[in-house]
Amino acid sequence: MAPHSFPVSWEDLHRDARALAWRLATMPKFDRVVAIARGGLAPAAIIARELEIRYVDTICISSYEDRDQGRLNVLKAMNDPGDGAGILVIDDLVDSGETARAVKQMLPKAHIATVYAKPAGLEVVDTYVTQVSQDTWIIFPWDKGEPVVHAHAAGRTAP
Repeated sequence: MAPHSFPVSWEDLHRDARALAWRLATMPKFDRVVAIARGGLAPAAIIARELEIRYVDTICISSYEDRDQGRLNVLKAMNDPGDGAGILVIDDLVDSGETARAVKQMLPKAHIATVYAKPAGLEVVDTYVTQVSQDTWIIFPWDKGEPVVHAHAAGRTAP
């Protein structure tokens, strides 16, 4: 477990994603937004709305088991993305940079932006808003509380 925790509320995430959109708005217009699912889904929705981009897609990559980053598994790539020119890729966080590197291999000309960034992944992203130390664990709003699937499996129902 990381020695430092950085809790992020929905309000924090919305504010920081909008700040990222403001930085991106000064760049040439992007044709589409691609969220790295699952963490990039919420910030990508906010950024797509702020930048008035209606074409939104996903790349689904799994790499974490609990708090440990393991082997990357591309669950869904994009259909016919070309070289990535005009594509804005959004993720919640760049940590080691492995996910961003995999995306950069798929879309070498895409612009990769994250809301939060750790030093080990900085050279892979093009734009970010907030840097945290490598030993910080960011607790996103969707990480708080018990997952619905677990509650249902335990025979409990939602209030």
